[in-house]
Amino acid sequence: MAELPYRIVIGLEVHVQLLTRTKLFCGCSTQFGLPPNSATCPICIGMPGVLPVMNRRAFELALKAALALNCSMASFTKWDRKNYYYPDLPKNYQISQYDLPFSQNGWLEIETADGVKRIGIIRVHLEEDAGKMLHDEQGGGRDSLVDLNRAGTPLLEIVSQPDLASPEEAKAYLEEIRLLMRELEVSDCEMQEGSLRCDANVNIHIPQEDGTRAATPIVEVKNLNSFRAVERAMRYEALRQFDEFQRTGRRLGDPGVSKATAGWNDARGVTVVQR
Repeated sequence: MAELPYRIVIGLEVHVQLLTRTKLFCGCSTQFGLPPNSATCPICIGMPGVLPVMNRRAFELALKAALALNCSMASFTKWDRKNYYYPDLPKNYQISQYDLPFSQNGWLEIETADGVKRIGIIRVHLEEDAGKMLHDEQGGGRDSLVDLNRAGTPLLEIVSQPDLASPEEAKAYLEEIRLLMRELEVSDCEMQEGSLRCDANVNIHIPQEDGTRAATPIVEVKNLNSFRAVERAMRYEALRQFDEFQRTGRRLGDPGVSKATAGWNDARGVTVVQR
């Protein structure tokens, strides 16, 4: 394979649905495939005055996973509210962890063409999932439906260092995460059911004539739900960023340049900027 004229830098945020019978802060079922909005209660749909009670089993599974990922455990941790306004989040905030996660500074080894490579893990933390939006694609996207069965489901978020240097390494890392979570019985990691998903942060470093490297603006590609999608999306996005740099010369850190968010259109094989 010919050497690329740039170096790819990838970090993955992997979301793993924990194998619990009930949600993170209420007693509603986490069973997949129930009738829409049938596994909800005043707690997970954010009614005023309700009091959440944490799922002990979810925390035990999270600890098991973090230890297997060689993370250091915090002596103190806390919950935070991540505020955003989407129809699939009825409380208008997500209960997550921000500055004091329960574990951090881990690693996971993967097999690459050059041998074993250690991928750093910044943090592993707990959070609740949002609901699910169903869009009327055939009707031109005029109608959207909301199913809140998934709202409040316990998630483990595993955030890697930007140590992945190719689409193949990103795929191998995600496969290793799935293998480990299944072996530990932390999650079933059924990607077709959404119990293993990932977002990818990617940019490229391009060698310059003066010996420096130009870094392109980082793009976060959201909700990649298959190994093939991760590999294809990373390959496409790296090429797209290289082409854009050739045209515009825009670099990470330039005035007015910020991180972008994109989705992956699997049918067309392209990333689509969302915001």
